[in-house]
Amino acid sequence: MPKPSTSDGKKNLIQKRLKQLRDEHDLSQRDLAHLLQLAGYDMDKNVITRIETNNRFVSDIEIKALAEIFQVSYAWLLDGEEK
Repeated sequence: MPKPSTSDGKKNLIQKRLKQLRDEHDLSQRDLAHLLQLAGYDMDKNVITRIETNNRFVSDIEIKALAEIFQVSYAWLLDGEEK
């Protein structure tokens, strides 16, 4: 069964906002991975890279983790609504 993607072939909806958040917080991909690991989430730099380059699907647990780290809503990560 094929995995869902957008009409233009994107594998996730958060890639641009994730990069924006990292830039706003002056974090490298490695820095973000470290924060996620300290919070108990098994995400390394390669995961962040693949999400930001739209080469990876993102799980609900990963969306929750990123929302917690950056203190934004799930809706903002997914749709850009109410940061």
